[in-house]
Amino acid sequence: MTVDEVRAFANTLPRSSEGLVRGRVKFRIGRIVYLSLAPDGSTMGFAFPKEWRNALVESEPEKFSLPSQSDLRYHWVHVRLAAIDADEVQELVEDAWAFVVPKRLAEEYAASRG
Repeated sequence: MTVDEVRAFANTLPRSSEGLVRGRVKFRIGRIVYLSLAPDGSTMGFAFPKEWRNALVESEPEKFSLPSQSDLRYHWVHVRLAAIDADEVQELVEDAWAFVVPKRLAEEYAASRG
């Protein structure tokens, strides 16, 4: 999946807005960033529960990595886009979005998708 395809999908999610911060494309819900794309398109940072991220990274280190030391305080993980397919990217983006939106909105979105 290309950066443009990730952007196109993320822009379809309710209340999602796109911005450019220090060369990175970022998606937010209000002021909360849930998705960030590296300028070169190689990696994507996404919102993810802190308590599960070590297990995620350890389970597939060829795909996932922890954020920088300064960003460990946030609910955040990185993924190498070349290592995953389009379905996985879409699932990660939807899950990151659902992590930051109001629970009711995430439930309504999930119900509308079947």
